[in-house]
Amino acid sequence: METVDSRTLPVYSAGAVEVPFVIAGMDELVSRETRWEAHSHPTHELLWNERGASSATVGSRTWTITPTVGLWMPAGVLHSAIAPAGTWYRAAQLDIASVPSLSDVPVAIEVTPLLRNLLERLADDSLGTSSRSLTEQMVIDVLAPSPNELLVLVPDSALLKPIVDAIGDDPSDMRTLSDWARLLGVSPRTITRVFRSETGMSFGQWVSAVRAQRAVTLLAHGLDLQEVAERVGYHSTSAFGAAFRRTTGATPGMFRAS
Repeated sequence: METVDSRTLPVYSAGAVEVPFVIAGMDELVSRETRWEAHSHPTHELLWNERGASSATVGSRTWTITPTVGLWMPAGVLHSAIAPAGTWYRAAQLDIASVPSLSDVPVAIEVTPLLRNLLERLADDSLGTSSRSLTEQMVIDVLAPSPNELLVLVPDSALLKPIVDAIGDDPSDMRTLSDWARLLGVSPRTITRVFRSETGMSFGQWVSAVRAQRAVTLLAHGLDLQEVAERVGYHSTSAFGAAFRRTTGATPGMFRAS
């Protein structure tokens, strides 16, 4: 049985610690599944991956992080995270006194080639003071929200828990709204009403979102399109591609491991 590396980090309020930098980065290739318990930073944090897909959770919201879609985590926001084995993640901490927050809440970030190159440049210890300052300003200037946010809201209703657990464990679960209604002893309308109340989505839309999020993780870790489609409940790559585009606004190819 594969072991899980569970890590505990401090909880800080925004600006609780003065930092001697504007932007400071780090990266790590995790050899086994790694989970960070709920924590927060005194700095803003930008998360993205060099390889693979990971996730960060704030309350009932879970974002998927990939090499092309990162995540802006505002300072002081309590969050947890998971990185599957083989994920090469990267993180940059940004001083709140020097960098205005893009948002008061987490927001997906477009990791463009330009942004990636600028962040890579900041990792060069030989970079002079003026060059570092200019590069940091360019990073701040090009940071922009992604149109392809990979977000799933997880409802916490006791009624929906069997559905949430089943689909979370196996996104290829083919039970329909009517099947679940019979199993739970309620009407399809009741399930739909609770899903919309807690997630803003219908049952079908929520299942599609969960499937898309799982598919991104599988694609980022190198599985081929046909296998991914089958694992998340589609009988063909064309059906998978169409559903994925409806849900994310992007194609599955955007998230395939390079």
